[in-house]
Amino acid sequence: MEHNYMEIISGQKNMLPYHLQFFAEGAEKTEEPTPKKLTDARKEGQVARSNEFTTSVELVAFFLALKIFIGFMGNKFIENFRSFFQYFEKAVDGEFTALTAEGILRSSVGKILITSLPLLAVAVVVSFAVVLYQVKWTLSAKPLKPKLSKINPITGFKKMFSLEKLVSLGIEVIKIIVIGYVAYSTLKNKWNTLLILYDMDLYQGMALIGDLVLDLGLKISLIYLLIGLADYIYQKIKFKKEMRMTKEEVKEEFKQTEGDPQVKRKIRSKMMEVSRRRMMQQVPEADVVITNPTHLAVAIKYDKDVADAPVLLAKGADYLALKIKEIAKEHNIEIVENKPLARMLYYNVEIGAEIPPELYQMTAEVLAYVYKLKGKI
Repeated sequence: MEHNYMEIISGQKNMLPYHLQFFAEGAEKTEEPTPKKLTDARKEGQVARSNEFTTSVELVAFFLALKIFIGFMGNKFIENFRSFFQYFEKAVDGEFTALTAEGILRSSVGKILITSLPLLAVAVVVSFAVVLYQVKWTLSAKPLKPKLSKINPITGFKKMFSLEKLVSLGIEVIKIIVIGYVAYSTLKNKWNTLLILYDMDLYQGMALIGDLVLDLGLKISLIYLLIGLADYIYQKIKFKKEMRMTKEEVKEEFKQTEGDPQVKRKIRSKMMEVSRRRMMQQVPEADVVITNPTHLAVAIKYDKDVADAPVLLAKGADYLALKIKEIAKEHNIEIVENKPLARMLYYNVEIGAEIPPELYQMTAEVLAYVYKLKGKI
């Protein structure tokens, strides 16, 4: 099928204009987050954190602490019950007053708090440690600030049916199934023991129920801990993926932190230009200009009252060498061709530095030749 080339070209003139930067907005985030990006996100309160992991660790700690302190707590609760019912004996004898009721309440609350203190202490310490492990001493009030986007009904409706919510729902269903199965299997194995509960006295029954609760609680909390660990790993991977950056974002951040490369090049170029101008201003003070003869040129000055050795005032290659020679001619400065010396001075001596001892002899010969031409010796 043949096409008229001119028709195609003319047809392209009617195409809508486009801008390449619009395509960059949807660029894929392929770059790993920079330390600055992670630090800024942490300041905003954005960290990889799993509530499932926190709750699971707290549950394991709770049941372990309960297993350790169950004897102490059981004895204390029995003592509290005895004290409580002793007060009722006083009430029967007519000694129960409003002050007595207030005393009973205070005493009971105090004893309950003392009895529960080990569990409360473990809960506080473990909760603090788990949160600290995840957020790394980062405290930020910014997530608490109200945002209109959080109360946007359209955004909220989208989140209700997002992939993340579906995954969370699936995890909850799996948790219920797994925990239900663990509870069923544990109670099934203990069913025969529960049937003889009516034949036991109070202490034996409480011990049996306590062991059963601890056994079931530890099993469920350990299963929950595995789920929490999996969720924590998932949250870290998800957070790292969300923090990824596009190549343009990395470049923009580099410009903000290190400075725009173009601006730095301009500043460096400006500084070099100022340095060259200052160097050229010193050429008229030179005693001699030593050349390569076309590619290199160095200007030398020797003042025994100022320095012990000759000093290199200026040096240049190609265009700068040509400018140095032009200035030297304008000010009647001798230009001497010495290829080895010119190369060694250009590559080994910095501007404003003295000639090294190994080049004294060659430089002295050139200076002696120049001074003889000018009648100074």
